[in-house]
Amino acid sequence: MYFIIYPLLYLISLLPWSVIYVIGDGIYGLVFYVLGYRKEVVMKNLLIAFPDKTEKERLRIAKDFYHNLIDTFIETIKFLSISDKEFNKRYSSNIEVVNNFDNQGRNIQLLAGHFFNWEYVNFGVSRDGRLPFVAVYMPVSNKAFDKIIYNLRSRFGTVLIPAVDFRTKFKEYVKDCYSIGLAADQNPGSADNAHWLEFFGRLTPFVTGPEKGAKLDNMPVFFGHFYKIKRGYYHLQFELLTDTPRDFENGKLTQLYAARVEKAVRLKPANYLWSHRRWKWEFDPVKHAHLVVK
Repeated sequence: MYFIIYPLLYLISLLPWSVIYVIGDGIYGLVFYVLGYRKEVVMKNLLIAFPDKTEKERLRIAKDFYHNLIDTFIETIKFLSISDKEFNKRYSSNIEVVNNFDNQGRNIQLLAGHFFNWEYVNFGVSRDGRLPFVAVYMPVSNKAFDKIIYNLRSRFGTVLIPAVDFRTKFKEYVKDCYSIGLAADQNPGSADNAHWLEFFGRLTPFVTGPEKGAKLDNMPVFFGHFYKIKRGYYHLQFELLTDTPRDFENGKLTQLYAARVEKAVRLKPANYLWSHRRWKWEFDPVKHAHLVVK
């Protein structure tokens, strides 16, 4: 199946960007107006995050979000044949603040939110970063597509670790000094083992792993805000959150990270993955009170 799908996608990737985006606009119309993919989830999330906006304003954000979502996938197809010259024209970052940072032989943690387009960031950081770049990924059930995505993301040397192997087999994948990229705003597997903190004015559970890992390994922590400048052009802006993670009380580093994510989303509301159920868990005052980060 791989030898059928890959050549087809590669041929599509050779189409001009303008044609690719016309195809993307057609897919957007199908996904938004016909299939209504997760539209209820998206609108509910936007209501929670932006209760002061009008329904018309939230609908505009939703439509822009779906355009960004579809663009992410069709731009990924273009990456099958994109040249370095073309990529350089469409991507920029201040990766030098990470590269020039004196990590004193320590590993580095790069935190981000579920922003668009993460494939640009994987390419850019793995290619331009001084340290080997490690990323956690969810394997695709279809083996042909999984191989295509794996080869694409590892093109510039990204060390990809399946999420199911991350805790138990990390050292089998990585042995030297590295930087690790984590989108730490996903839902925790259990609301009873999380940092509960205010996110868009609502108590929300965040995973504890990134903060624990940063403290355990004494890792400098950077926040990366990446976003679309215009269609097909993206920028990644890094900011050092801390060089001394162990100075933070339990949950406070996660709280700082969540505040940066919220600030980034408020600046560019359609740039966030609203189709995931960010407020899946309900706060239980009895069970979760001791987990609240104040």
